[in-house]
Amino acid sequence: MSEQPRRPSSASERHRALYIISVAAELAGVHAQTLRIYERKGLLAPARTSGGSRRYSDRDIAMLNRISQLTSEGLNLAGVKRVLELEERVATLERELAEARAAAAAAVAQTHRHYRRDLVPMPRSDLVPHRPIPPNPAASSPAAQRPGSGPGARP
Repeated sequence: MSEQPRRPSSASERHRALYIISVAAELAGVHAQTLRIYERKGLLAPARTSGGSRRYSDRDIAMLNRISQLTSEGLNLAGVKRVLELEERVATLERELAEARAAAAAAVAQTHRHYRRDLVPMPRSDLVPHRPIPPNPAASSPAAQRPGSGPGARP
């Protein structure tokens, strides 16, 4: 059994084009010609050397595995391309949403800090309890509630 190459952990290393087409095909479990077809269909865009040779990154290998998974589930290459586009769009929207939530949380925190500055502590001795105003007994009588009745109404 062959040993898998070390997978880079940083994002910049995952994007670094390391593998020639034959190695990439072997890592992905497909034929090299399949990689050329995927590139021609726009599913994959490997880096090129100054001599024009294709170089595949770990991200490309992960993409090849995702393409293989989708085709094994019955999607044609046009369907795979659309799914990949939608997955990328969802990832972008999730990043934007996370950024918007963080910005909103920061704005709420800033507003709360502002409120704390506006509050002035007062000694309890300065506080006056609120006492409701008693209702006007004349306003609550049945005669006051009927139109055309009460003081000043004509008989």
